[in-house]
Amino acid sequence: MKGLLSMFLRKPSAIPETADALPGRDEPAFGVPERHAVLDAPLLPPYPEGVDYFSVGMGCFWGAERIFWQTPGVYSTAVGYAGGSTPNPTYREVCTGMTGHTEAVLVAYDPKRISTEQVMRLFWESHDPTQGMRQGNDHGTQYRSAIYWRTPEQRDAALATRDAYADALRANHRGEITTEIAEAGTFYPAEDYHQQYLEKNPGGYCGIAGTGVSCPIGVGVSAS
Repeated sequence: MKGLLSMFLRKPSAIPETADALPGRDEPAFGVPERHAVLDAPLLPPYPEGVDYFSVGMGCFWGAERIFWQTPGVYSTAVGYAGGSTPNPTYREVCTGMTGHTEAVLVAYDPKRISTEQVMRLFWESHDPTQGMRQGNDHGTQYRSAIYWRTPEQRDAALATRDAYADALRANHRGEITTEIAEAGTFYPAEDYHQQYLEKNPGGYCGIAGTGVSCPIGVGVSAS
């Protein structure tokens, strides 16, 4: 993917322990834009009062980010690296598999316009959460499925929608969910050229695809 796969053909198949991860750096190695190229909102927190956010991993973050910025009620999005050990990683470092990060999308949304459960449903339906350390043709720990929640309400929504979607997948003879669900640590924004990549490069790579199975939200998984 993205022209660098040939450099990293022997990436690890498991997330490295903190002691084995790349050392990283104390300060970011690059800057990022202040504003979203499509939504003209702040790219990163702090956001206005009433806007909530969390981050998700769905494979290649280019296509995943576009899904969210096109969704009514989403205030802003950013791509970056989450769930790993290396501080302030670069894309090249993440690609080695030795930082522990997955490619992630930070999704900021207005709960008065779109509920947390509805954002989660979009997450589940827009990729295949049963593939472990890969997504489609993209292989490695940086492509794992993940939800990194920030509030108890988000945690509960993640677990409830996961369980509902797991039942739906089983009913359709699909695999078991492998999505990592954990409290959010530091979200490190990716390099400028990755932000809103498919807006800047409309013909760019987007391998994201769902399972075709709908995620129910009903009893105990409310969108209200």
